[in-house]
Amino acid sequence: MSAPATSRSTPSTTTPPAEPSAAQPGGGTAPNPPPDPAPATRPRLDWRIRFGALSLIWGFSFLLIKVGTEGYAPFQVTLGRLLSGTAVLAVAMVVRRERLPRGARTWGHLAVAAFLLNALPFSLFAYAELSIPSTLAGICNATSPLWGMALSLVALSEDRPTRRRVAGLGLGFLGVLTVLGAWQGFSGLDIRGTAMALLASLSYPIGWIYVRRTLAGSGSSTLSLTGGQLLLGTVQIALVTPVFTSAPNSFPPLPTLAVVALGALGTGFAVLVQYGLVAEVGPTTAQMVTYFIPVIATTAGIVVLGEQLSWNTPVGALVVLAGAALTQSRGHSTGSGSKAQP
Repeated sequence: MSAPATSRSTPSTTTPPAEPSAAQPGGGTAPNPPPDPAPATRPRLDWRIRFGALSLIWGFSFLLIKVGTEGYAPFQVTLGRLLSGTAVLAVAMVVRRERLPRGARTWGHLAVAAFLLNALPFSLFAYAELSIPSTLAGICNATSPLWGMALSLVALSEDRPTRRRVAGLGLGFLGVLTVLGAWQGFSGLDIRGTAMALLASLSYPIGWIYVRRTLAGSGSSTLSLTGGQLLLGTVQIALVTPVFTSAPNSFPPLPTLAVVALGALGTGFAVLVQYGLVAEVGPTTAQMVTYFIPVIATTAGIVVLGEQLSWNTPVGALVVLAGAALTQSRGHSTGSGSKAQP
């Protein structure tokens, strides 16, 4: 749902979220930050319109990844995505007169966050879509809240699980098994590609937990931290790409446009929209975009790319979303309350 950016996620990205965050698709997930001071004037567009636009942008990201990999190697898709996204945030920082964060300690934590929330999941989704449909990648992305809940059970999060949320975890993973066709022995499923997509989704909550524990109270704004994080993610991928790929011989128009749109819209502009929504309607409402992403990704894959869909994929996806919704609910465990799990 990415992510900062670049997300929850699809999916930032760097400021500790106080509430659940929306997973940025395709690895873009950005944790929902505590909102920066509210602007003096109300946005011109109603928040519902911006919410719908954000859902469409992140939902179509998996299609754009698939199209991008038709002309470029996965690392090249990720590099182009991060370059475009960083450029958008750089312009936003100039317009708002923001500066990059200061301090070696902050930059060190941002480097880890950039790897967990941007470089790693973006690359994994790109590699995964070489062998799995964009519809399946979008559904795998929706498992991020489930992974977050699972991590809380092994004490990697300060949030205490409740019965309702544990039930959501079980229901969600039952949905995953349904999507994958477990009763058929996973027949016809590309295990490697699916595992990469699920691992990408797992990297988001790990990154969010790390961010919450290391960058709280850094003194920098959300935009500043996100811009620094994307910059570091770009540098990381720029160092790796020449090692595993050769320079492209050509720049095919459609894949090139897909990669630029993926970064500029899905990793840069969408993050700005998400932060505006968090500031206006709160993180709980803003994170609901997570549940629209797999629906849009599946529709786009079928209608635009002509991908095939068996009955168990939409049924399992609905079960995954129901389980994810339960893991994000505010319940009460016996004798104590619980805090929303990011």
